[in-house]
Amino acid sequence: MNTIDKLIDLALEEDIGAGDVTTENLVSTEAGGSGQVVAKEALVLAGLDVARKVFEHLDPDITWQPRRSDGDAVDAGTSVLTVSGKLQALLKGERVALNFLQRLSGIATLVNTYSAKIPPGGARLVDTRKTTPGWRVLEKYAVRVGGAGNHRMGLYDGVLIKDNHIAACGGVATAVARIRDRISHLMKIEIEVATLDQVREALAAGVEVIMLDNMEIDHIRKAVALIDGKAVIEVSGNVTDSGLARLALTGVDIISVGALTHSARCVDLSMRITGTAV
Repeated sequence: MNTIDKLIDLALEEDIGAGDVTTENLVSTEAGGSGQVVAKEALVLAGLDVARKVFEHLDPDITWQPRRSDGDAVDAGTSVLTVSGKLQALLKGERVALNFLQRLSGIATLVNTYSAKIPPGGARLVDTRKTTPGWRVLEKYAVRVGGAGNHRMGLYDGVLIKDNHIAACGGVATAVARIRDRISHLMKIEIEVATLDQVREALAAGVEVIMLDNMEIDHIRKAVALIDGKAVIEVSGNVTDSGLARLALTGVDIISVGALTHSARCVDLSMRITGTAV
């Protein structure tokens, strides 16, 4: 069973527990119905397949009719999907399916607003590891749907030497030399720096990616000039949507923004169910 299926099972178990006492005492097991999901505000849609899987976990024979696709920008009042099947399954799955849709669409919507601030040909916008525990694969998917890219999926798929690693090793040069001696020659090394002196140390150590962390805009420009194409330049820390355009024009290659996931709000979608209880 993959991560998404486990997450859906966990969410359904959390919500239904030993049984839905309301639905199971009001609606017969044979009753059928339909549900229509409608956007209550303008949003960028993400998570349709996850919502479908929620209902399929409860009724494998549901009929699924998406009216929009992930990545579509929709206006308030737009019907995005219709699902038909056992009425009990629709009522039991409604809240869980909407929770997934609202969270993932919320991320895609926020990412879309950030992406729109970057001039054509500017830096690439990416996320961070600041995700909801257990939801990372879904939230990073929503980031892509919204028009940005992904940074590392986890600690296992990329080297990023951060400030605490540098402190633990006693300096930039020592940290880089130690890890280069232990990893594959095919793996790039990224290091987080906070000063121009550390930029010089990173360049001397020959790292492939330099992250400028929480630097002022003037220092970023100086760092870009100093690096001069010798490494990929990432900038991170306290990045806001209002400052994206100016930041993208400094010459950096990548802008990583934790807010894409940790500060996204859930958008508003509702489900209108029709059917006969008996």
